[in-house]
Amino acid sequence: MNPANDTVEITRKNTYGTWRKQKGWTPLEIVRAEGCTFTDAAGKDYLDFSSQLVCSNLGHSNRAVADAVAEQVRRLPYLNPSFTLAVRAEATRALLGVMPPGLDKFFYSTSGTEANEAAFKIARAYTGKRKIISRYRSYHGSTAGSIAATGDFRRWPAEGSSKAEGVIFAPDAYCYRCPLKQTYPACDLACADYIEYMIAHESDVAAVIVEPIVGTNGVIVPPDGYLPRLREVTAKHGVLLILDEVMTGWGRTGEWFAANHWGVVPDILTTAKGSTAAYTPLGITATSRAIAEHFEEHYFPHGHTYEAHPVSLAAVPAAVAEYRRLDLMKRSREMGEYLGQKLRDLQAKHPSVGEVRGMGLFWALELVRDRTTREPLNTEEDKFRGRPLAIDNITRFALERGIYVMGWVSHLVIAPPLIVTREEIDRGIAVLDAALAQLEG
Repeated sequence: MNPANDTVEITRKNTYGTWRKQKGWTPLEIVRAEGCTFTDAAGKDYLDFSSQLVCSNLGHSNRAVADAVAEQVRRLPYLNPSFTLAVRAEATRALLGVMPPGLDKFFYSTSGTEANEAAFKIARAYTGKRKIISRYRSYHGSTAGSIAATGDFRRWPAEGSSKAEGVIFAPDAYCYRCPLKQTYPACDLACADYIEYMIAHESDVAAVIVEPIVGTNGVIVPPDGYLPRLREVTAKHGVLLILDEVMTGWGRTGEWFAANHWGVVPDILTTAKGSTAAYTPLGITATSRAIAEHFEEHYFPHGHTYEAHPVSLAAVPAAVAEYRRLDLMKRSREMGEYLGQKLRDLQAKHPSVGEVRGMGLFWALELVRDRTTREPLNTEEDKFRGRPLAIDNITRFALERGIYVMGWVSHLVIAPPLIVTREEIDRGIAVLDAALAQLEG
């Protein structure tokens, strides 16, 4: 058997593809990647227009990060987390230089899912309360606690865990499809006020968790004032605010963290992906000093074997140094303006584009069957049942032409590495233009 075919066949037959029916899954074998491009086994190059899963912020094969990881593997690849070593201090020092002020104690895990699990345990232990308020258009992970706090259909197969885990759901700050049938700014942020209503009429609320900008479920940017209002509401009622910045952190929106755009500092911030630019698996749960001091005299209820893994941590100081050296916060803002305008040009040209949303290098095209009624191309039920999706035809069309872009139900997530060039953006936009024309035809 051809080795390339063998790789695909073993993968398909003996491993699981995520969030899908397994029949028909034939993954593309990738053999190398560099910059904003990756290459398949046949030698074909693809522009990475979504940073894989919105995580390869520094692009592929950054030498400084790769060398730091390799050196740690050679020096000391694993250590019981009850010990410490220099790389743990170096990673922590790097984080202290970029985190929102006041978030200065960290729990290190291996994914965004685990970062949120830790956040829930910390919040409940600190407050002595149990309930978590999340939102419907959210994704916070796939393990028991984090999937219970996930609002979208990926929670459905685990239904029942939400009640067990004490999670309740609030309306989204989704102006294009306002669940409260309001219009901003006349609504006066009714979606945030509804969360206050929930807190007032529920007992035992420990925390509210939100993505500052919703990620997979549509890159939904909240209206101005929403996050500050939420911060006021939670502080007023003694409820912790958890911001899930797994996707929105690390320059993706033009700031180290999206919360900085609104001057909001949460009680707990969770992050992952861009902290190592996906070179190693790492989750980070950052807490306030008040929470840290609580656990000086109270039991800290969490831990696992790969906590503060030395190889995972080795990527952090190197990645932070690269973000600074390449001035990627500024670059994300500047290239984001260029990308945003190109996407708005597509909207003007294509009636299938209902809305363009984004900040920095984090954007979405929400696609509709009818701009007036805003009928989506497909629904979450369609995705869950494995029905054919129009968005999959678009992503397939793009991939055949050398552009990888992530599609989800009825929108495209456009989030290239922060090192992307104008020429690469132009190339990606040209293919999306053709894909939308085919859809409309």
